[in-house]
Amino acid sequence: MTDRREYSPPALRGAGRTFHIAGRDIVIGRSAGFWSDLHHRALTVSWPVFFLGAAAVFLVFNTFFAALYSLGTDPIANIPKDSPHSLLYFSIETLATVGYGDMHPQTDWGHIVATIEIFTGMSMMAVMTGLVFTRFSRPQARFLFANNPVVAPFDGMPTLMVRIANARGNIIADATAKLWLVRDEKSLEGLSIRRFHQLELRRQENPLFALSWTLYHTIGPESPLVGCDADTLAAGEAALILTVDGLDESTTQHLMARNTWTHGDIRWNHRYVDVLSRGADGRMRLDYARFHEVVEVAPSAVAVTAE
Repeated sequence: MTDRREYSPPALRGAGRTFHIAGRDIVIGRSAGFWSDLHHRALTVSWPVFFLGAAAVFLVFNTFFAALYSLGTDPIANIPKDSPHSLLYFSIETLATVGYGDMHPQTDWGHIVATIEIFTGMSMMAVMTGLVFTRFSRPQARFLFANNPVVAPFDGMPTLMVRIANARGNIIADATAKLWLVRDEKSLEGLSIRRFHQLELRRQENPLFALSWTLYHTIGPESPLVGCDADTLAAGEAALILTVDGLDESTTQHLMARNTWTHGDIRWNHRYVDVLSRGADGRMRLDYARFHEVVEVAPSAVAVTAE
């Protein structure tokens, strides 16, 4: 099965930003600023960066409000004249809605600034609570992808194989996999394009994905890989993209994961080492230590040509 959607970068003017997709650089003439997608950034950065950023914002806000308090004349009671940093401490107490009672607003200016700061603090707390909850509750798939796709004979036909596993060990219901070949091609007009071909799998659905799952694409007459070898895929800067999704029965959440391999990752005339075995207790065991191992096999004697 071939997907005829194509991508050809238009002529660009001015500075652009570089994105890496399937091992290639695609330049888009649009500069994504820091504030353009702040919510997405807050959800995708690491936890240390997230909390460091939150601490920096907290410090900036308190410094700003401390400076506002200092514009008034004795706006806060019990603030020593030689201790201007006490306004920062009061701002922290107010923004956090703590209020120990030893310092309090005593002028209209102090009350106005404190009112604005309390509203800001409540809003910040609501935003932080939502972000932390979203980060914790976001479903995370723990799918393990083999380091190398392999091509070897299977049922008498050359076959592309990709192995994946559910590292969490629970059941992923109604799992679905889609495998794509991405490569440079020429149109009939001689235009260079990046084309996506969906590779037909012998079994792209798994009702109970719990341990290991090997995907098979037969390189038959209708396969986009027919007649290809390592050199032809390298010439087209080919890559493989695999997407896997399913329903986590433990949390009833939808999981999705993606992995990309370049043409150099494909091992021709190799197959995976068997990692599944049955123990003395009758239970299946998956050896993760050998999950990525491959062994060389004899080349296929079957010649496949395009129809």
